[in-house]
Amino acid sequence: MTVPDCRHCVALYRLIYKFQNLQHTMMDQHLCGCGDFHSDGELGIQYNLYQKIDMANVECLNEYQEETGMTVFKSWEERLDRSKFVESDVDDELLFNIPFTGNVKLKGLIVIGGPDGSAPSKVKLYKNKPHMTFDDMEMEPDQKFELCKDDFGIHEHPIRVVKFSSVHHLTLHFSGNDGGVERSRIDYIGLKGEWTPAHQHGVTICTYESRPQISDHVSDFLTNNKEIQ
Repeated sequence: MTVPDCRHCVALYRLIYKFQNLQHTMMDQHLCGCGDFHSDGELGIQYNLYQKIDMANVECLNEYQEETGMTVFKSWEERLDRSKFVESDVDDELLFNIPFTGNVKLKGLIVIGGPDGSAPSKVKLYKNKPHMTFDDMEMEPDQKFELCKDDFGIHEHPIRVVKFSSVHHLTLHFSGNDGGVERSRIDYIGLKGEWTPAHQHGVTICTYESRPQISDHVSDFLTNNKEIQ
């Protein structure tokens, strides 16, 4: 009877242990297209700028059903809720005007598109240009890139922080889609960054007398004398 080498047993147990740990890690983390690991908890904390959007004044142009555009700004935990989405109307374009309740340093963008080739393929970003329309889309954007197909909200598109360090209004213009279909659909837009409250300084208006007017002071003197008598 051959006695197994204990060293081989120890090596085998170590290999099994490492494999189990790797399985556990991959269940808790996702590998996004940019090559970085992001845990669910980490992304949930980072992608919370939806709370700082002035939802009452969000504009979505070319939405098929009114007021559905604002529904795609939700918590990262709700990103897979397919019951809330926005679909384009007459073509594949969607335009969002997004005001914030303060100043934002934008750092990341996640987009989950719709099924059957309806996910948008390109996006342009404009900062601090409220109420933009499709006629303004010939303007050079502050940033633009092609969107990766992302069904689970794990692919983070990096933002040029230098250009988006002080943003009180963000415009997103989506165009094209994966399948070349007539309508585009978006289920989730996630924004990552830092928020600071807007400071509103009151303006004090002071009137200075550049040259004393003798008549004004004489009038005041006579009035005071009458009151004394």
